Amino acid sequence: MTNKKMYLIDDLYGENIKQAPTRDGYGNGLVALGEADRNVVVLCADLTDSTRSKYFADKFPDRFIEIGVAEQNMVTVASGLAAVGKIPFVASYATFCPGRCWEQIRTTICYNDRNVKIAGAHAGISVGPDGATHQALEDIALMRALPNMVVVVPCDANEAKKATIAVGKIKKPAYVRFTREKTPLFTTEKTPFQLGKAEVYRDGKDVTIIACGSLVYQALLAAKELEKDGVEATVINCHTIKPLDGKTIMKAVRQTGAVVTVEEHQITGGLGGAVAEYLSENYPVPLKRVGVQDRFGESGAPDELLKKFGLTYTDIMESVKNALRLKNER
Repeated sequence: MTNKKMYLIDDLYGENIKQAPTRDGYGNGLVALGEADRNVVVLCADLTDSTRSKYFADKFPDRFIEIGVAEQNMVTVASGLAAVGKIPFVASYATFCPGRCWEQIRTTICYNDRNVKIAGAHAGISVGPDGATHQALEDIALMRALPNMVVVVPCDANEAKKATIAVGKIKKPAYVRFTREKTPLFTTEKTPFQLGKAEVYRDGKDVTIIACGSLVYQALLAAKELEKDGVEATVINCHTIKPLDGKTIMKAVRQTGAVVTVEEHQITGGLGGAVAEYLSENYPVPLKRVGVQDRFGESGAPDELLKKFGLTYTDIMESVKNALRLKNER
């Protein structure tokens, strides 16, 4: 087995690994884009601090627009700005944008193929005490279904910065999803990132674990523990949900013959749905999906909720064993 640790930090499983919310990477990415291109503008819906749009607002106040609690207006204004050559980024909690303003995104942005970037913050159940109304678990599905929309879910704050800069350089609508809670910083400046290109972080011959967002780290922990039981797992960071990197997925799955997908989202319509659709048409193999099982979130501490909803590395390990059982029965 080849473990591609050169992509990641040296002490990948250390107890003192640094942590930061992926939304920090969004804020830093905005500043980098703003310095490079005066056409970059940022809009927010009364959540400037929480979404880290403040980083840009503080440095480029003349290119920042506070819309207030009016998400439908925000994305429509952004579409107009894109029509005259600006590169607008809009941000709110993902339950509100894209949740509250999906129709405006569909009609004013995607239908016209406008160059607008949407940042959905505080996504997933790890939002914690805010509860079900603020825990976006359906946003990937909402965005993935829209024609022309690129969908990206960064695995840590370092990758979130790269993703923000990358979507700012393409002339397409894009959705980038961020978390509220601090999560491990396990990638580096040298870790490869390319839109539409999944990255293999660990090679194995028995099973392929395909993950996105902060749960990529949980997938790596699961692979490490599985190795003790003689199970060698390939771990893929599939940060771009749309367009899906079928080539990288197919190469891994042909070698392993079994798949587990991992995401902090409903198993319907998200990463698991995208992978299942692709493999069922091209190379059917046993597949298990780790994610939210057709229910709403609830209030609680982030770590407690990850355990309750079955999103920890031990849950991934159990799904791997079930996938391998199906593989061996074929």
